Amino acid sequence: MALSLSTGSAPGGEDDSANPLGGVRSSYEGPRERILRDKTLPWWRRVLPVIASHRLTFLTAIVLSFVSLILQTLIPNVLGGAITGLVKHSSALHANVEHILVIGLISGVSGIVSRRYLFYTAYNVEADLRSLIYEHLTWLSFSFYDRVQSGQLISRANSDIRSVQAYSTFAPLIVVQCLGGILAFGFMLYISWILACIALVVMPILYFVGIKMRRVMFPISWIIQARLADVATIVDENVNGVRVVKSFAQEEAEVNRLADTAERVAWAYIKDAQIRGTWSPWVQNLPQLGLSLVLFFGGWMVLQGNLPVADIVSFNLYLLMLQAPFMMLGQLVMMGQRARASAERIFEILDENPDIVERPGAFDLSTVQGSIDFNHVGFAYNNGVEILGDFDAHIAPGETVAIVGRTGSGKSTIARLLARFYDVTDGAICIDGHDIRDLTMSSLRANVGVVLDEPFLFSISIFENIAYGRPDATLEEVQNAAKAANADEFIVNLSEGYDTVVGERGYTLSGGQRQRIAIARTLLVNPPILILDDATSSIDVHIEAGIYEALGRLLQQRTTIVIAHRISTIALASRVILLDEGRVVATGTHDELLATSALYVQVLAQTKPETP
Repeated sequence: MALSLSTGSAPGGEDDSANPLGGVRSSYEGPRERILRDKTLPWWRRVLPVIASHRLTFLTAIVLSFVSLILQTLIPNVLGGAITGLVKHSSALHANVEHILVIGLISGVSGIVSRRYLFYTAYNVEADLRSLIYEHLTWLSFSFYDRVQSGQLISRANSDIRSVQAYSTFAPLIVVQCLGGILAFGFMLYISWILACIALVVMPILYFVGIKMRRVMFPISWIIQARLADVATIVDENVNGVRVVKSFAQEEAEVNRLADTAERVAWAYIKDAQIRGTWSPWVQNLPQLGLSLVLFFGGWMVLQGNLPVADIVSFNLYLLMLQAPFMMLGQLVMMGQRARASAERIFEILDENPDIVERPGAFDLSTVQGSIDFNHVGFAYNNGVEILGDFDAHIAPGETVAIVGRTGSGKSTIARLLARFYDVTDGAICIDGHDIRDLTMSSLRANVGVVLDEPFLFSISIFENIAYGRPDATLEEVQNAAKAANADEFIVNLSEGYDTVVGERGYTLSGGQRQRIAIARTLLVNPPILILDDATSSIDVHIEAGIYEALGRLLQQRTTIVIAHRISTIALASRVILLDEGRVVATGTHDELLATSALYVQVLAQTKPETP
């Protein structure tokens, strides 16, 4: 699935697009490559195809950065020549100054352009990773979301990706610095191979320190990212559950829970700081030991007349250039381990496979008649508790059937199975004689409309919420669907009518209003099979009567399953299926079951009385 995001046009019709050297682009093309699925590869190798998809800007940044460093390596040589000329009074100083200024100017421009391209690449890689995660999340099955907290997902899609992006920006700069260091070392060998060897005395120690840092940094980096995800989870739960928190006056308890989690994060950061404080000074100060040795032996060689003063100055400048990568080695190791921990947390999501997949050779469901067969269906959720056992039922085309049963008898599970949010564990579900597992999921869900008992609205306008399944719908079509769901009356009385933007999850509307918009959203798609999963539970009985009057006409044209608790809802159906412990125990009309089934009478008696 290609993901394409558009930022639109600038005010006044001007195009936002621009090149990487300035401005912003008008659109994001989406990820060009995917992360490798081979779990045996190191984390950076798995991410490499995503980075390589931006190879043009990435290589441009690297080449320009290297050009800048090459030019910088010429400056000590020019400076050495200037000092020699001053000592011998044999050359004009202004020529050397001009050379240094020209070299510095070209080097500076190259460095500026290089960094722009590098950050351009880094932020596009970040956008690719975020898009890949979101795209993968849309394909994962309901069972994944049953066991994973949303805060954990949010953390992986934000802070973890940012860690990987930061390392992908910083690491190439260090690589270029190392290449520049190799070039500087070549000049050092040319000036004095003896001093060059002395300068390298501390390098083996730096290598072993870096190995040790890498080993101790990874575990604490993982802990930091995991505990940041815990904080994100608590914040997400408290924002979404603020009404429950306030209803039970648990604000202080939730603040304390967040404080405890934040303290655990602080402990991890302190531990990280202690490790940095222990090992970073070694990395930063060991090169100074090499510098002092060079100064000592180089000064002795100058005094002995074996080395010109200009050469010792140039040599020390090259030594400083050689030490720059090692000075940043500690930061690179720490960022690398955090990026590794973050990448592996991202891979935990991307390596998940959906439970619900299309079979090879799956075909589209077309010209639907609406016949539904539940053939000895069995189902259990991941906890292993059986919900349906040998559920067997047939629904004729155009028939409206109410499914009634005690709480926990499996009514809503039937709706989820028919839309293939989950797969049956036994038996089969067929539409017009086709096993739904042989159908493409897009065509199945285009023909099976589900109105859930807990309607979800997006933080967009009412028009966009109703037209969610058909973005090309006209205002008239949206209004007709709203009228059929008895929602038009309250919508037109809102401040901005159909353009009114609802709050998060639609909480600026009442429960009944949200349910009516959800019904309108499904009716607009006009599916030949409709499932109403207790879809009017929050609607006043008087308003409900108006909805049923409109639905009564619509239901004649489609196969409908009504998961019901109210008698008024059951009245929509021509037949009732009584469910108990995941099995059909009786079927017939409402009046027939009242006369023949004591369990049916008990189930109806347990429902909330309908009061005007």
